[in-house]
Order: sequence, then structure tokens, then C-alpha cells
Amino acid sequence: MTDDSDAAGASGEADPETLADRVTDGDLRLYELEDHADAETAATARRLIVERETGVDLSATGDYTFAAENTESNIENLIGGAQLPVGIAGPVAVHGESADGDFYLPIATTEGVLVASVNRGCSAISAAGGATTRITKRGMTRAPVFRVAGVSEGAEVAEWVEANEDRLAEAAESTTSHGRLQSVTPYLVGDSVFLRFSYDTGDANGMNMATIATRAAAEVVEEETPASLVALSGNLCVDKKPAAINAVEGRGHTVTADVTIPRETVEERFGTTPEAIEEANTRKNLIGSAKAGSLGFNAQAANVVAGVFIATGQDEAHVVEGSNCITTADAREDELYASVNLASLQVGTVGGGTDLATQSEMLDVMGFAGGGDPVGSNADALAEVIAAGALAGELSLLSALASRHLSSAHEELGR
Repeated sequence: MTDDSDAAGASGEADPETLADRVTDGDLRLYELEDHADAETAATARRLIVERETGVDLSATGDYTFAAENTESNIENLIGGAQLPVGIAGPVAVHGESADGDFYLPIATTEGVLVASVNRGCSAISAAGGATTRITKRGMTRAPVFRVAGVSEGAEVAEWVEANEDRLAEAAESTTSHGRLQSVTPYLVGDSVFLRFSYDTGDANGMNMATIATRAAAEVVEEETPASLVALSGNLCVDKKPAAINAVEGRGHTVTADVTIPRETVEERFGTTPEAIEEANTRKNLIGSAKAGSLGFNAQAANVVAGVFIATGQDEAHVVEGSNCITTADAREDELYASVNLASLQVGTVGGGTDLATQSEMLDVMGFAGGGDPVGSNADALAEVIAAGALAGELSLLSALASRHLSSAHEELGR
């Protein structure tokens, strides 16, 4: 039996005030509002509840451009949108296998000077003829952990997995039309067995795809071996945490970008010399990072990764892996050679937040919205341009440090 309010909700005409009252009275829970109203009305009702209880005006939070009904896979208990300034750097010339041309780099950030700094680097790279980019490895990973009786049984499981990878691939790939199992690597620790699955996920980030596929494969392992699944993610994946295995083996896209800049361009654009940039990079990014025990041997790669991730609808927590970057700089006779290697850059151009209004627009600006032809080419291109942007940011910050202009730049721009 339904009352008048339920009937109104079923017809899409529920009143936000009435819904808010029902939640306050204990008749409904926050997460049940979409059962009684459309997504936009439910979000409005939640804002009213929060405003009543906190006394805060949420009109800015309620002023957003995406359609509430399109966020079902992105958020729960929606109340609105969090808006960040988005700046544009570039265009930067990129010569990659999937990205070849001049590209703008959208960066969402609240850090003053960042976009200006990256833009300066983009200008210098383009003046030098552009950055060369290459993707050397792809693979979204998921690593379940299994319980065994001991080392002997664990070794038995590992041997079975290595001999039956085709059966695991069949099970995993039955869950997806796009994912492809690339490898399964066993790790034995006492009475625990970890299996690190790696997938080619096309133009998708693929984390959810990998999780679902791995569940199907794990069932086969349990059926055919003594192993018992404990957790579908055993933290050897490794997802959203600093980890040496991602820095070495990679996760998502492993991408490198480099550029050779003539000495006169370095002096004109950066106000310093190749030798000074090389020394700053060696002492700061290499020696300093090593002394700190860092997994990232770079100046600010995460700034660019995070800014582009938010602007283009990536999973922003993957900036942890995206900071696995090594920057090199080498002063040659009449030029500066510089490179960045991002070992675990996790990006996609379909799924997740890429379909949201602003994020979709930014991917369109870059030219990589939606699925690529061939499959995977748009995600590859996005990874290549982000790498070029990270290189631009590294060059600009290292130059500011080498010329002792970092603090004056912040002072000049008032931050």
C-alpha cells in the first residue's frame, strides 16, 4: 500500500520539501529518496535537509551542469557538485603513437601559478619541435589473496595457475566484451597465495572490469586447487596506495615523454642554462628523493596528473600511482635533454566520470572523448599528452628553481 507521497514520487512529481520532511520524521532514509522521486528532486531534498540541520546555504553546491540522473554510477546521496577552476595550458606539440599533433591540456586546480608554469613548459617544448611520447606497457591489475595450508600447497597452486592460464583467461574474458587477460603472476608468502592478474582494458580505466573478471577466474582457482579465496583484492594490485611494484612493474599505462631543447631556447624561455637544470634535477629529484626514500623521483608530476584527472573525469585517487614518475635531465653541448617516465598512469576515455558534462567537454577539447578506433587508442593518446604535460611542468619548475625564480613567481602572481 502506498500513500499520496509515494504515488507522487512514482509519477515524478514529488515535492522536495515533502520528501525532506519525511526524512526528518524518520519515514525515509537519505538513500531511499530516488525510490520516491527523480534524481534531481532527490538531490534537492537532500540539500534542504542539510541546510536545515546545519544552517548553511548550499545554493552554490546546487548549481551544477551535469544531469543528476546520469550520476548513478558515480555517486550516492547526491546533493550537488563541487566546482573547481579549470585552466588551459598549451597547446603542446606531441609526437606519439596515438597522439600526434598540438594539444591543449585542461587542468583543474586551486593552486595558483601551476597552469602558468605548465604553460611555460608547453611553450618551450613546442618551440623545440615537440615532445616524443611512447607507451611501453599497458595493464590494469587485480590481485586476489587465497588461503592455503602451507608452502607446499601454495607452490602447487602457483604451478597449476601457470599451467592453466588459458582456462583463467576464458573465465575472466567471459565477463566482458572488451577486457583481455594478459598475464597472471603468482606470489607465495607462507600460507597466502597472491595472483596478480593483468588486463588490457581498451579505452576504459578498467578497474571495475578487472575486478569482475578476476572474480570469475578466482572461482576456477577455488574449484581446481586447494586454495580458498580470502579477498578479491589482496593489496598486491596495488590500488590507490604507494607501492614499489607499481613503480617497477607498472599499472595502467607506462608512458615516457622526452624532448631535446636547444641551449638558446632554454636561456630565452627559462632564463637559465641546461647545466643548471641538470644540476637541480640531479640534486633535488634524484639525490633528494633517494635520501627521502621516495617512490617518485620528480618535482611536481602529481600536480599535472591530478589537475588533468579531475578535469577529464578520471578516478582522482589514482594520482597516487600517477606520481610514480622519474625525471631525467642531461646537459649536452648545445642542448638540454629531458624526460619523464610515468610507470603507472591509470586513465580512460569511457566510463567512470568521463561522461559527466564538464569532463566530457574537456576530453572533447583534447580530442579523445569516447572509444577510440582502434580500441584503446584514445586512452593511449590521453596518457601520452598527460606525460607531455608532466614533462612541461617538470621543466618549468626545475628552471624556476635553477634560476631562483620560484618564490618571486608566486609573489608576482599574488599567491
